[in-house]
Amino acid sequence: GKGNTGGSSTGMDASSAAGLSGADPQLQRFIEVETQKQRFQQLVHQMTELCWEKCMDKPGPKLDSRAETCFVNCVERFIDTSQFILNRLEQTQKSKSAFSESLSD
Repeated sequence: GKGNTGGSSTGMDASSAAGLSGADPQLQRFIEVETQKQRFQQLVHQMTELCWEKCMDKPGPKLDSRAETCFVNCVERFIDTSQFILNRLEQTQKSKSAFSESLSD
């Protein structure tokens, strides 16, 4: 037997994820999930900073009720926005092949 031909992987760049396309789908899925988790953590971090600055006019050991309400509203708005963005991202992913073709002009 010849074994597997075409072993030379051309066009393998810095992003190893690109080299993984067509590899183990489970591995791809894992990487996707990990990336999502990282994005989410970044979002949470941004949200905390944003809402903290917005709602905490006088930093103290505990939240007063006004700041608490402000936090809840801020976080909820942020989550709504993030959810919207994530949904948009998913739709873009689905139509990505068409998208990347229009980019390569």
